[in-house]
Amino acid sequence: MLDNCSTPITGIDAHAHVFSQALTLAGERRYTPGYDATLGDYLSHLHANGLSHGVLVQPSFLGTDNQYLLAALRQAPGQLRGVVVVDPKVGRDTLQAMARLGVVGVRLNLVGRALPDFAGPGWKGFFALIAELGWHVELHREVDDLPQLVRHLIPFGVKLVIDHFGRPDARQGVEQRGFAELLELGLSGHLWLKVSGIYRLAGTPEQNLVFAREAMPLLLQSFGRHRLVWGSDWPHTQHEASTGYASVVEQRQALGCSAQVEQALLVDTPSRLFGFHHP
Repeated sequence: MLDNCSTPITGIDAHAHVFSQALTLAGERRYTPGYDATLGDYLSHLHANGLSHGVLVQPSFLGTDNQYLLAALRQAPGQLRGVVVVDPKVGRDTLQAMARLGVVGVRLNLVGRALPDFAGPGWKGFFALIAELGWHVELHREVDDLPQLVRHLIPFGVKLVIDHFGRPDARQGVEQRGFAELLELGLSGHLWLKVSGIYRLAGTPEQNLVFAREAMPLLLQSFGRHRLVWGSDWPHTQHEASTGYASVVEQRQALGCSAQVEQALLVDTPSRLFGFHHP
C-alpha cells in the first residue's frame, strides 16, 4: 500500500477510469475494452503532467462490481478518491466500508438508459444515505434531459455533479435549450460541473473546442469557479485512437482560463468537493 497522505497537491484530475479487460463485464454495455487501464499507467500520466491526485470513476461496463476501483484506492489511499456505481438497495454498512477506502460519491450513468422514476420506492432512503455520508451524486446524461433530472434530485438534498460539460451537442452552440437551462440551474448553488470530455461533445474536434471555449465564461458566470472541476476522462474510452492524456491537457489549456481559474479547477474546488486535504 502506498501512503500518499502527505503528497502536496499540485493538481487533481477529477475524472478517470481504471480497469482490466480480464474482468467480468456487465451484460448490458455500450463498450467492451480491448486493453488494460492500470493504476500504474494512470499515476504515470498524472506525474508526467504535473498533477498529483485523482478521482477514479466506476466505468459503466463494469456495472456495480466496484472491486477493481476499490483495490486501486487501497494502493494509493491519500492520492485517490473514488466514485462508485451501486444498486439503490445497497446497505449502509457497504457504503460506510467504501467511504473508509476513499469513496466520495455514486455515479448515475444514464446514457442509453431509461430515466429512473425517483419518486419510486427505495430512492428516498438511498439518497438519504448518500447525503448522510456527505457524498455527491454524479450525473451522466445528454444535456436535453439533465434539467429535468436535476430538478427531481435537488429536493433530496444531495450534492450533484454533472459530467462532461453536461454532454451538449457542440454543433448546436451554447444557446441550445438544455445547456441554457443547465446554466440557469447552476445559479441555484446545488450543482458542480466537470470540465471534461471535450471530445465527447458530438462535433468535430474544432467544433467541440469552440463550444468549450464559448461555454467556459458562461459556466464561470453561472456556476462560479468554486463549482467547476477539470477531469482527463482517461483512458478516453471509445476515443482512444484520437485522444491521449497530453491532448486533453492541451484542450484545457486552450480554454484560455486565468491562473486563478486554473487554480480553482485543479486544486481548490476538487480538494473541497472530493475531500482531499489541502492546506
